[in-house]
Amino acid sequence: MLYPMFLMVLLTFTVGFLTVRARFASVKDGDVKAKYYRLMSGQDVPEFITKTTRNFNNQFEIPTLFYVVCTLYISFGIESFLALVCAWLFVILRIVHSYIHLTYNHVMHRMLTFFAAFICVMVLWVNLLVQKI
Repeated sequence: MLYPMFLMVLLTFTVGFLTVRARFASVKDGDVKAKYYRLMSGQDVPEFITKTTRNFNNQFEIPTLFYVVCTLYISFGIESFLALVCAWLFVILRIVHSYIHLTYNHVMHRMLTFFAAFICVMVLWVNLLVQKI
């Protein structure tokens, strides 16, 4: 469980880096005034700024449930092949989700990868409960 968690952390840092880089570039290029970033309001911003910001925020939503359940598997000493597969699948799907979101942003593709990752986390939680009974 530790390795999928670490890869998820790397994804979060990667998206965070892209977000910060996009913001600096937007100010440098004159597309966005630095003042905008105080409250994230006051002007229209380029699409890539919105996408990177939203994607970075996404890394702290469903993944939080992933981190918690993985930590519980580790702390309870539960080793489950199903859980390990779901953990890796979750991370792979989140990487694909971020790629879709930050590139061509096809809503249906993004929604399907999001939903599949959501199911992975649900399976992790249900499996954890079954293992603890």
